[in-house]
Amino acid sequence: MANRAPGSRPGRTLGALGLLVLVMAGTLLAGIRWSDASLAPKLALDLAGGTQIVLTPVVEPGQGEITDQTIDDAIAIIRQRVNASGVSEAEVSSQGGRNIVVELPGSPEEQAQARELVRQSAQMRFRPVLVEAAALPPQPEPTATPTGEPTATPTGEPTGTPTQGATSEPDATIAPAPTATTDQRAVPRHLGAAGTPTAPATPAPTGEPTDGTATEGAPGEEAPAPEPTSPSDLAWITPEIQQQFAELDCTDESNLTGGAADDPTQPLVTCSQDGLAKYILGPVEVEGTNIASAEAGLAVTAQGVQTNTWVVQLEFDGEGAEAFRETTERLVTLPPPQNQFAIVLDGLVVSAPRVNEPIPTGQAEISGSFDQESAQTLANQLKFGALPISFQVETEDQISALLGSEQLQRGLLAGVIGLGLVVVYSVLQYRALGLVTVASLVLAGLITYLAIALLSWYQGYRLSLPGVAGLIVAIGITVDSFIVYFERVRDEVREGRSLVVAVENGWKRARRTILASDSVNFLAAVVLYLLAVGGVRGFAFTLGLTTLIDLLVVVMFTHPVLVLLARTKFFGGGHRLSGFDAEHLGRTVAYAGRGRVRQPGRARRGPAAPDQPRMTLAERKAAERKAAEQERAAQEQPASQEQSESENAGSSRAKES
Repeated sequence: MANRAPGSRPGRTLGALGLLVLVMAGTLLAGIRWSDASLAPKLALDLAGGTQIVLTPVVEPGQGEITDQTIDDAIAIIRQRVNASGVSEAEVSSQGGRNIVVELPGSPEEQAQARELVRQSAQMRFRPVLVEAAALPPQPEPTATPTGEPTATPTGEPTGTPTQGATSEPDATIAPAPTATTDQRAVPRHLGAAGTPTAPATPAPTGEPTDGTATEGAPGEEAPAPEPTSPSDLAWITPEIQQQFAELDCTDESNLTGGAADDPTQPLVTCSQDGLAKYILGPVEVEGTNIASAEAGLAVTAQGVQTNTWVVQLEFDGEGAEAFRETTERLVTLPPPQNQFAIVLDGLVVSAPRVNEPIPTGQAEISGSFDQESAQTLANQLKFGALPISFQVETEDQISALLGSEQLQRGLLAGVIGLGLVVVYSVLQYRALGLVTVASLVLAGLITYLAIALLSWYQGYRLSLPGVAGLIVAIGITVDSFIVYFERVRDEVREGRSLVVAVENGWKRARRTILASDSVNFLAAVVLYLLAVGGVRGFAFTLGLTTLIDLLVVVMFTHPVLVLLARTKFFGGGHRLSGFDAEHLGRTVAYAGRGRVRQPGRARRGPAAPDQPRMTLAERKAAERKAAEQERAAQEQPASQEQSESENAGSSRAKES
């Protein structure tokens, strides 16, 4: 009966690996059947073509000069936005030290969300709310009827005209983290008809007297408008601002594209991103660049109990925390809607939460009727929305992939040639054992293909030309692991051990080397992925992925298969074509079992051979030591006799004299 290493269960290991491959293949086929998965992985810009967008910086009032650092910061934020949208292998780089070039792979339909994120100048700012109203279209001007009588006009104030102190209580609130209990507003409440705010609490700051008497100054002249004392002062609402607010139609899609002039020192008339409300906002109080972090998560009570309510945790840096503290201390004392704090992204209001209490630490929590998706969207807008400068789209062109396709064909040809040479070398060097190398490479290629196809479907991964290069390099890494293992086993066979024992001992010795080698390769891939950009990251990703797959195949396929082959007569008996032939390996001593050895080429004898008794390994080593001692003694004995005879001759001459 063949010897079996204790604890060796190659059948179970191979079964687990087969199950893993079936699960991966089944998941991909299910995605093809019931989703938008595909057998062919998605290709990157250099292989499939895509869109190239060139952004030109625009200096707005209060932004200062454009420097290399601001361009680098903008590139980093745009790259984060594109990656967050699920598009991988996108190229974001500087052109001439001023423009930013964004290259998005895939068809225009696949790039829709990413292109919108790129087009947004996305200047994130925080402004106090002065007036809020429902976003209904303006009413038409009164016109004459056929009889000459004017039509009736709506009662009350003119449609869309803001009033100071307009009451509008939103559902969203902002409070010190981690305590806040609010609902996010979808549509403003307590609004007047046709989007007009409710009756004012104080007179409009137009400078007109309320009793009809003239004010100081020349007769007929209007009194000068009072100077605003804070960003929340209603004196910012001039007649021009009132006119803009009245004429703003937030149901018009052209008013929801963002990118409008946004002077941080002046009030802003704008819409919400969803087009359901319009606002008059005071000057900027906190810049979006002062946001340190923004994360979506489940709310935690003051007692540390996690709830099922989704919130957004917001934290400012030192400068932003101080400005935010001063702002919240003022807003909390004001009536609605002046106690609201508008988050403005690219000139549109993302959210306008109500301030419940002062926030001195710079750590706030925005709560409301969020679900996971809406909370994560707001967190991403806060985290990635603050560009240091504004941009406008200079050009947007579709680019082809003719050069990439040609290079891909050449790369695949090089990979096939390299794989063929590896197969030829393995068969010549290891004979039938080389077929194990071929089978392992085929399995590694299948798992790699399934992994890339699944990542392409589930994570939006795209295979680039550098990624293909990483796959070709992986062939050498995988074969290197097999060579290390096979040579360790052959070393054990040379030392006289049977193949079953040699496979297990060789695996113990090779495992440490393989783990060390793959760990170095994987660490290099991780460092390269984190530090590099663009196509180099594609190379690093496939290099790291194939390194992990190489380790999986060696552990769960190559080693178990070799254990099973060692139990066969062809391999275990040392056939000259097996790759474990004793004569071919130069073995001088063969292990015969039960601690006994035999010389190669000598006929195997039965138990009845009294002229040449069998010896155990220990007996053989003891006999070798004894023979060595006898040889040394034989060499030393003639020298001792010669010295003794010389001494005796000397004594005889002395006596004669």
